[in-house]
Amino acid sequence: MPELPEVETVKETLKQLIIGKKIEDITVLWPNIIKRPDDVRAFQTELKGQSIKDIKRRGKFLLFYLNKDVLVSHLRMEGKYSLQEEHVTIDKHTHVIFKFTDQTELRYRDVRKFGTMHLFAKGEEFLYPPLSQLGPEPLGSDFTAEYLTDRLAKTDRAVKTALLDQTIVVGLGNIYVDEALFRACIHPLTKARTLNHKQIDNLTKCIRKTLNEAVEMGGSTIRTYLNSQGQMGMFQQKLNVYGRVGSPCPNCGHPIEKIKVGGRGTHFCHACQVMI
Repeated sequence: MPELPEVETVKETLKQLIIGKKIEDITVLWPNIIKRPDDVRAFQTELKGQSIKDIKRRGKFLLFYLNKDVLVSHLRMEGKYSLQEEHVTIDKHTHVIFKFTDQTELRYRDVRKFGTMHLFAKGEEFLYPPLSQLGPEPLGSDFTAEYLTDRLAKTDRAVKTALLDQTIVVGLGNIYVDEALFRACIHPLTKARTLNHKQIDNLTKCIRKTLNEAVEMGGSTIRTYLNSQGQMGMFQQKLNVYGRVGSPCPNCGHPIEKIKVGGRGTHFCHACQVMI
């Protein structure tokens, strides 16, 4: 699943491609992607004639700001946007097409069909799910060591599981939680409430540093991720533990291990991330 750095990169590339374009028509080939309104025809009718004014990100969600409405899009596992000329052949995994008045099309492609789209009137996008229950942005001013200390003190879950909880902090997934915990020298199975303020202060800094570096490098291409211009991310070249089972730890040389934490594959160094 694309995490914060990948979605941020998609947002920035899409802004270069479609800001100012006016929607002439919408084709929905897989209606289950449209979650709000529950009538696909109403979704199509509402969007016709509106222009793309801005694109923002909240956690792992893309927010397309139009004249009257906001389209909230979640890419989930395999969702991708691309801008195509209307004469280009539509492949079988393309499920939603936004046709613009300049004869170009923004196509949403999703092999697994897990992605979602919600349409809200401007000003209502944060009042209802899926955005209403999200925690703070890890690169924002609200995400502090004091905040994270307070939230982690209230859960008996492993710290890895807690950091994946989007109501605690948004945008983090397997890749960047594993990487941040490695940098902070915290074992992923450590009970979140047992961490002291010094450890959490360091963890907060490691989360920010990891994400900032990943954003600068366009995210990580682990399997199929590409940005909206068809380019790979490059942060995978700097991964210390994720996807490196059996490889030597860059700090101590101990082989990187993989375990399950909360049902999620988790990579760590047993020597550097000691369970206390």
